[in-house]
Amino acid sequence: MGIRADRHHHATPGSGRPAPAPGPPGPADGRPVRRGPRDWLADFTCFVLAVAIGLTGLDVLRDQPGLPAGVAVADQVAGALACAAVWVRRRYPLGFAVATAVVAVVAQTAGGAAVVALFTLAVHRPFRQVAWVSAGSLATAPLTFWLYPEPGLDQVAAVVFAAVLIAATVGWGMYVRSRRQLLLSLRERARRAEAEAELRAAQAQRLAREAIAREMHDVLAHRLTLLSVHAGALEFRPDAPTAEIARAAGVIRDSAHDALQDLRAIIGVLRTGDDSDAARPQPTLDALTDLLDEARGGGTPLTLDRRLAAGADVPPALGRTVYRVVQECLTNARKHAPGAPVTVTLTGGPGAGLSVDVANAAPAGPVPPVPGSGQGLIGLTERATLAGGRLAHGPRPGGGFRVTAWLPWAP
Repeated sequence: MGIRADRHHHATPGSGRPAPAPGPPGPADGRPVRRGPRDWLADFTCFVLAVAIGLTGLDVLRDQPGLPAGVAVADQVAGALACAAVWVRRRYPLGFAVATAVVAVVAQTAGGAAVVALFTLAVHRPFRQVAWVSAGSLATAPLTFWLYPEPGLDQVAAVVFAAVLIAATVGWGMYVRSRRQLLLSLRERARRAEAEAELRAAQAQRLAREAIAREMHDVLAHRLTLLSVHAGALEFRPDAPTAEIARAAGVIRDSAHDALQDLRAIIGVLRTGDDSDAARPQPTLDALTDLLDEARGGGTPLTLDRRLAAGADVPPALGRTVYRVVQECLTNARKHAPGAPVTVTLTGGPGAGLSVDVANAAPAGPVPPVPGSGQGLIGLTERATLAGGRLAHGPRPGGGFRVTAWLPWAP
């Protein structure tokens, strides 16, 4: 190592922050390094320490009787070059450490640069490389003391001191390396947590938009479709009897009024931010009678066949799902088969599940075009699936349309 045991003023270099890199630790050999202010300060400190430790080697050279002047000059030149190479220690940590370890065997003034190089290698490279270089430095330490003997210095004690110095330098470097790896890991975890939080927020927003869209469809589509059907009937039958026109106008007025009330309720929920069931009234199976009466009042012949277990209470969530299924089916029946009879059948009980069957006959004549995208049936299928049930729909063999659903009913 080129470090004399009798020079008790030796010090190890201070830590320097590595150049920014995508992963720990340190850049690859030969890759350009961008230094920041702290990096420049750390490199300057290491350079000063390397020079200060190297200057102690001059005392060793002076204590060597008969040492040729040319050897002393070559030693100092080699030490100066080794200290100057400290500025590229980040770019070539392994090569710098090997070179200075070899030079320090024969050049006393290069000992400080060798210590800085070993510390840099421990910071930027895996322990395997550090162990090989450290072992080589320790193995050549007796050769250094043999080339430059000093009277009164125990060679064994000198080698032990060199081993302690190497171990302290490597230990300090490994500590700095592990600390930086920990900081990088914590930063990566923080970035990952932030990204996951943003993803969860985006998913929550998407789910909220879907919930709002589903609620708007469930609440408004029924009434607006009723309004559209009757308005279309008035448009296509301007010669209808006065009583029928008055009745259709009354239905349009009531549907528009109810749609506005429902819209105000939904907007109120959105403004308050309370999306819980308690924030807005939710329909249950008991409200199904009013829904059917409203459909009959709009001109849809309806038959309800209710064969549920006697005395069994339908859970609110199950009743709400049944209500929405029947509501969407009646809306579609009014849109595509106005005036056609509709049959609603409810069967089941606790433990067996609840089956819903809504069927309508084919329309008696041409039907005015009503806009629709089929999203209602898609939403019903998703609703039934989320409830743990299933839903099927399609045309009937004799004409018309049929929707069947099965929903679990806990015993």
